[in-house]
Amino acid sequence: MAKSNSELLRSAKESLTGRWGIAIGTFLVYMIITGSLQGGYRYQLNSDSDQGFSFAYSFTSLIYLLVAGPFALGIAIFSLNLARNMEARFEQLFDGFRNFKTSFVAYLLMILFIFLWTLLLIIPGIIAALSYAMTFFIIADDEFIEPMAALDKSKKMMYGYKLQLFYLSLRFFGLALLCILTLGIGFLWLFPYMYVTMAKFYDDIKDNTIG
Repeated sequence: MAKSNSELLRSAKESLTGRWGIAIGTFLVYMIITGSLQGGYRYQLNSDSDQGFSFAYSFTSLIYLLVAGPFALGIAIFSLNLARNMEARFEQLFDGFRNFKTSFVAYLLMILFIFLWTLLLIIPGIIAALSYAMTFFIIADDEFIEPMAALDKSKKMMYGYKLQLFYLSLRFFGLALLCILTLGIGFLWLFPYMYVTMAKFYDDIKDNTIG
């Protein structure tokens, strides 16, 4: 039987106890790298300027698309180790590059499918995002799985659990609003807490998945 969101949150706190330092440090580097690259990517998408900075932002956009998947896989590996009370090391953030092809293609397919569903309406886009939310945890557990197979497995795994994950996401959204009041400092604790809880969610539902 699946655990409640309250149980998952409590379990995540327990797994982070005594390991907040390594968690915050690793997530800080992750946020700095992906955040800076994503900023350039978003600028490129929203800009119609031909100024000198355009080329630099185009290059940043390309780099972001290349590394977003591997970093997503790396942070999933790191979060799972924290959630499972195993050894969590900073270097695991870069482990996704060992499986570059799978993580890169999986990320591109994921954002493509979510984008296409969002073209219909916002709600189908949200449902798609929830359906594919377990993709990188799945790849972290099975390095030989194909990208499309990982996406399909995530969809099957999330059948019957999307609403629970949506409610869990709302909790983190509320916490994020509070973090803004701390001038963003609270996000240093929120991001590890959120990802480890998601890893706990993944471990909890995977055993209930048939096929």
